[in-house]
Amino acid sequence: MNALTLLVAALCVFALGYRFYGIFIAKKVLGINPDRTTPAHAHEDGIDYHPTNKYVLFGHHFAAIAAAGPLLGPVLAAQFGYLPGALWIIIGAVVAGAVHDMVILFASMRHGGKSISLIAESEIGKSAGAVASFAVLFILILTLAGLSLAEVNAMMKSPWSAYTVICTLPIAVIMGIWMRSIRPGDVLGGSLIGVALLALVIVSGPFVAASPMLSRWFNLSKDQCAVFIAVYGFAASALPVWLLLLPRDYLSTYLKLGTLTALAVGIVLIHPDLRMSAFTKFVHGGGPLVAAPGSVFPFLFITIACGALSGFHAIIGTGTTPKMIDNEKDIIFVGYGAMLTEGFVAIMALIAACVLVPSDYFAINATAAAYKTLGMTPVHLPQLARMVHENVQGRPGGAVSLAVGMAYIFSSIPFMKEFMAYWYHFAIMFEAVFILTAVDAGTRVGRYMLQEMIGKVVPKFSEERWIPGIVLTSALFTAAWSYLVFTGNIAIIWPLFGMSNQLLAACALIVGTTMIIAMGKMQYSWITAVPGILMLPVTMTAGYYLMEVNLRLGNYLLVCFAATLMALMAIVFVLAFRKWFLLGREAKALEGVAQ
Repeated sequence: MNALTLLVAALCVFALGYRFYGIFIAKKVLGINPDRTTPAHAHEDGIDYHPTNKYVLFGHHFAAIAAAGPLLGPVLAAQFGYLPGALWIIIGAVVAGAVHDMVILFASMRHGGKSISLIAESEIGKSAGAVASFAVLFILILTLAGLSLAEVNAMMKSPWSAYTVICTLPIAVIMGIWMRSIRPGDVLGGSLIGVALLALVIVSGPFVAASPMLSRWFNLSKDQCAVFIAVYGFAASALPVWLLLLPRDYLSTYLKLGTLTALAVGIVLIHPDLRMSAFTKFVHGGGPLVAAPGSVFPFLFITIACGALSGFHAIIGTGTTPKMIDNEKDIIFVGYGAMLTEGFVAIMALIAACVLVPSDYFAINATAAAYKTLGMTPVHLPQLARMVHENVQGRPGGAVSLAVGMAYIFSSIPFMKEFMAYWYHFAIMFEAVFILTAVDAGTRVGRYMLQEMIGKVVPKFSEERWIPGIVLTSALFTAAWSYLVFTGNIAIIWPLFGMSNQLLAACALIVGTTMIIAMGKMQYSWITAVPGILMLPVTMTAGYYLMEVNLRLGNYLLVCFAATLMALMAIVFVLAFRKWFLLGREAKALEGVAQ
């Protein structure tokens, strides 16, 4: 199959989904009201609640939700063949992921910008809210540990990547001060400043990497990268949202969308073939990549998490984003639109992996021991390694093969072949910037949740402007996920992250269904109930399998994490189904009275 055909098919389905299905849900089911005061205006405080231009907010929201999942997940799932992943991304993004994101964002706004656990408490009951609070907190810790480990792998021993990522921080602060204090509301001016400075950083990256003196400062070890990410996560959580987090995420979106657009243009110009077959023998299990150790069911659906459906989006959609929406009508653009854009990212990542010769793809992503069992021989890999000036064989995790695939597409454009090394390191840097924007928003949302939970015991923590509470909860939450970063590895954390992420997505869809039924629109409840219920056997099966694997490996902490999450979520599901029954019985009683 040709890559261009797959790309065009995905774009057409996404466009039709937005135009018809997304707008139908927003207007007919949710009843979005442009005249309703949003939490950003009702609770404006200059710290968390801040009315924001919809394009800037789209940038923040897209940057926050689109992290390692839509980049690495499709690359790792390519071991099943290109077709299973393509179908799940295209169909899942339209009927599950984008619906999930828009409905849960709407629910949070109608509950004053509150978190998913407080929405569950309001819609289902106090018991469900309390259970959901702990479950979501555990899931968020696992998610940020997985994302941070992917970030560490992208940044470590790569001076160009580290230099670029670190430089985005002062640029973001300059943008934030410009748009907030120097020229209030001047989005265009702030954007021009940010893009100009970012372009300067990108161009100077190779020179920094080539300089013995400068590269030494940015040639970070794994532990140094982990410390940097933890410090940044704390700062992004504790500082006012307009100063660092929002402008940095907005700035990153220019790089993300610009790179993806260039990649799409490259595919149009060279229209490469997908060399991976539609289905491989690994659909039945036995795949060599650690992130998908079993068969296509259930591991396809948890390996490609954020590209089609993601519970992490519910955390952002009930965290930072609902506190900044200026008008309710922006929910469609920000909620549904950003998820479809992420689906586009996932398709591009899948294409970048599948244009490689399968033996080269597996040589990069499998460990040396696993690759020997496949009986394959690399074809173009030795030449590719020489062209990018790095050893790329036996580099599991998906990041390196994605960078090689992107560099291959870029370098195939006329007159670009000699820049293969440049494109490879640019792709690594692009991945690092992409991932970090979810770490900052996720840490901030974790801080919100800790404040809510501790505030029930110590009311002072519920005060959103109380600085000691903000600092303490930011430090506690950052320390929790940082511990897993320092003690774990991506091969162990990533599958568990995928399972817990999709378990949270199922929970959010069930909570959204409860809200829709409570609104008196039971006839439309299928839009969230069907994908939510279908994900239950997927996540529970994957969870059981991962518990078994980690038990054999002696990872007892992760076994406890998985067992606890599955038990807590099962309680939420049972309470929600009971609520559905009660609401349905009340609706029938009212119909009887009306007749």
